[in-house]
Amino acid sequence: MAKPRLPVNGAAGMAGAQDFKGVFGLAKGDRKRALRGRAGRMQGGRGSGRASTGQVRLWGRHAVEAALKNPDRSHRKLWATREGIDSLDGELPPGFPVEYADVQDLARLVARDAPHQGLVLECAPLEDLLLEDVFAQNGTGPLVFLDQVTDPHNVGAILRSAAAFDARAIVTQDRHAPPESGVVAKSASGALETIPWVRVVNLARALESAAEAGYWRIGLAGEAEATLAEALPAGPVAIVLGAEGEGMRQNIVAHCDALARLPISRNMESLNVSNAAAIALYALASR
Repeated sequence: MAKPRLPVNGAAGMAGAQDFKGVFGLAKGDRKRALRGRAGRMQGGRGSGRASTGQVRLWGRHAVEAALKNPDRSHRKLWATREGIDSLDGELPPGFPVEYADVQDLARLVARDAPHQGLVLECAPLEDLLLEDVFAQNGTGPLVFLDQVTDPHNVGAILRSAAAFDARAIVTQDRHAPPESGVVAKSASGALETIPWVRVVNLARALESAAEAGYWRIGLAGEAEATLAEALPAGPVAIVLGAEGEGMRQNIVAHCDALARLPISRNMESLNVSNAAAIALYALASR
């Protein structure tokens, strides 16, 4: 699809920030509109992806493109290089707030050394979801519960694996879990927009709700006697993973129906939690 000609000057298109919902889902002819924007000095400081205004900054082609395609996202502004705009699969509507900048200027808006790929999008956070919202939708895909997993790269990678293996949702605590951010979104490679992320105050109660919904809860623990393959039932499964080092808290272990381990070499004590999640989800998909 040919890209529209970029504007020569910066007079058009910045009358104000506006929401962008579903433009990438329009017919091809409706999408072929001129990009609008202006060159100029960047505003805003460096951060992990949570802007000072309460907005979220996302960066990288996959994360930004997925957010632009997500009809549940409200978008405020896109900072971009011209090469970054050209890399998008689709086009922005007339009047969408774009500010053109160079690579060095974009680097000021994101986490240090973050690979922004010429695209930084400021948008509103996704709306909070309840576990009941997930159960209200048809489906028996796996759930992934994370007990005090705080590293945003790990949570993002787990979201990506959850999308790859058709998980229904991931569930974390409201506290002791990273906020929605550009780091999470970049690691998730677009999956932040497609996999429900449920935050709960009490993870044990959420596990009880999963059991009531028919889920068999399996906690991954290196000391477990059974391997995951041996412990898998025929029905829906909720995989529970703890933080690296500490593992699951005892109260969370008590809310698991079974414990299982991954059959890794005795020469290696454990795996990164995101790797463990990916292997567990693959095992579930391969049943």
